[in-house]
Amino acid sequence: MSENLDIDHSVVFVRRLEYLNFVQTLRSQGFEMCADLTAVDYLEFKERSLPKDVEAQRFEVVVNLLSLSKGKRLRVRVQIPDDDPWIDSIFREYPGSEAMEREVFDLFGIVFKGHPDLTRILMPEGWEGHPLRKDYAPGRVPVQFKEVKRTR
Repeated sequence: MSENLDIDHSVVFVRRLEYLNFVQTLRSQGFEMCADLTAVDYLEFKERSLPKDVEAQRFEVVVNLLSLSKGKRLRVRVQIPDDDPWIDSIFREYPGSEAMEREVFDLFGIVFKGHPDLTRILMPEGWEGHPLRKDYAPGRVPVQFKEVKRTR
């Protein structure tokens, strides 16, 4: 991989094993901010349109990076297989990604290797499953209410 990337489009597909190195290079070239990091479960859309050299996987991690100094935005897309759902953490390059990676871990079950505190962030610690996975049974979650204490 070239250390001086010449990005002339706004969406880049990166292989999982090249992701961390690619993001480190972008960071050194002025992409100062990770504006968003999320995931998509393509369980029912395996035949989606992708570049020829990209093999579709069930999950996709999507990272939006900004270069405020250059006025550029870049979306990085990484395919993540269902049978081995992990990707490297970009926390060291973008400390603001800490909570976003935890949210993706919590709701999709994608592990971020090297994350400093990969624990649930929205669901209770003992919760089983990952609610944003397409095969997570809808309506399975019972509604729980807390008693409201009224004061006058």
